[in-house]
Amino acid sequence: MTSFIHITDLHLSHPDSGDQGLHSDTEATLRRVVAHIGAMEKKPDFVVASGDLTNTGHEASYRLLKDILTDFPVPLILALGNHDKREGFNAVFRCGASDEAYFHDQVQGPLHVITLDTAIPGRVAGTITPDQMAFLREALARHSDKPKLIVMHHPPRVEPEGLPWGTIDMASTEELAGVLKGHDVVGILSGHIHINRVLHWHGIPIIVSNGLHSTVDLLERTDLRLLEGTGLGLLDWRPSGLSVAFVPLSPKPQELGVIDRARLLAFS
Repeated sequence: MTSFIHITDLHLSHPDSGDQGLHSDTEATLRRVVAHIGAMEKKPDFVVASGDLTNTGHEASYRLLKDILTDFPVPLILALGNHDKREGFNAVFRCGASDEAYFHDQVQGPLHVITLDTAIPGRVAGTITPDQMAFLREALARHSDKPKLIVMHHPPRVEPEGLPWGTIDMASTEELAGVLKGHDVVGILSGHIHINRVLHWHGIPIIVSNGLHSTVDLLERTDLRLLEGTGLGLLDWRPSGLSVAFVPLSPKPQELGVIDRARLLAFS
């Protein structure tokens, strides 16, 4: 079994950035997550952060992110989202300031993780550019013995009538379906829409986490109502498939009781 953690929508902002668009203390939330992972008795095999690493894309915010992640105890896979700016990210995490998209792949144990950059500069919605589709085709041919895990900030558009800004465009969705067809894709990890959601798309599970900033009221069917609420996903992959448990971080859960392990083992 391979265990990993999915975080998304960190929306980190440096205190000096003057950011007025935050709905919660995202720096404190991220530091809590890092502390939780560091304190885990059995560490995850890796962690995925699927975009919107910062809220405004300022270079200082990426420097803060890099500082918080210093000595991170497990491998970390980063993706970019629509709130990110490639210039700021590349200046801190890569070879210098540029507007080059950030897509890559790597092997993590039995899984081959392929990460795409679905952001469209200046837009909320996402896409997969032709050069990334070409990269994806090549990446899928590598490590043919390993199942594929896809990371992309914007999920595919499973519901054609859905809000267009919440996903990649329909043309990219249809092309992606064709490119992935016939490959062993265990799942797609996404964020962007600030809800916990599992979708099944052409036999592939799409796992969306509400992230580390806020969540959306799913009972409000007209307007977009933002609520307090952050969380992460705990995922396990077995040859039989992918499973996920969504873990709430805030509002802070109130403990109702504890059943010790000896009693648990005695249940039948």
